[in-house]
Amino acid sequence: MLFAIDVGNTNITVGLFDGKDLIRQFRMITQTSRTSDEYGVFLGEWLQMNGYTFDQINSAIISSVVPDINHSLISAIIKYFDITPVLVKPGIKTGIRLAIPNPKELGADRLVDAVAAYELYDGPAIVIDFGTATTHDLILADGTFAAGVTAPGIRLAANALWRGTAKLPEVEIRKCDSILGKDTVSSMQAGIYFGYVGQTEYIVNKMKEEANLPEIKVIATGGLGKLISESTDAIDVYDPELTLQGLRLIYEKQ
Repeated sequence: MLFAIDVGNTNITVGLFDGKDLIRQFRMITQTSRTSDEYGVFLGEWLQMNGYTFDQINSAIISSVVPDINHSLISAIIKYFDITPVLVKPGIKTGIRLAIPNPKELGADRLVDAVAAYELYDGPAIVIDFGTATTHDLILADGTFAAGVTAPGIRLAANALWRGTAKLPEVEIRKCDSILGKDTVSSMQAGIYFGYVGQTEYIVNKMKEEANLPEIKVIATGGLGKLISESTDAIDVYDPELTLQGLRLIYEKQ
């Protein structure tokens, strides 16, 4: 079985694959202060709770945008599972050509998403990942990573709204039935929600226009992506497992 681990700025997502099938997954908060033993215990207890044993794990792959965690997490896999995980980094085999000035600057998560979108959805795509940052990446028909757009994530922008003002309260980020807010809370929720729907539609349409690819498929992933995808035709597919599937595909290429 394969451990696929995606380390994001906010959460660490762990997927367990049996062949090509994603059979279990869970998330934990990203904390740079955790030791290798803490990660080993977390992963081991989760496996045992789901009826699996340490020796059933024979491979692992990690994608990380938080370098400070990498040493502890890699050490935990080596120590507790006796395997050396593959780390997604520049130079690894992915099948994606990076046609950007500084490929080393590209986040591992964006590369992983690009692999999954290109291989699972047959060809050119715009990939949107609604994470701590919201990224929009253009993948061409030949597998070239051609360009990207990065914007503040929904929760990040919302936090700035209520933390940067004296009287605006913290509100739940949710789908709104109407843009016409009748009070402070509903007006904030409408502004956050429909603001991101509008941002998504504009960026997607502008990318299609400048790339001269009006019919390109748009694939979204990330925790709050489902909310946005429910209110716009700009997103063709919402796939919450895109990143984990991309990790599996990259591992199979090594």
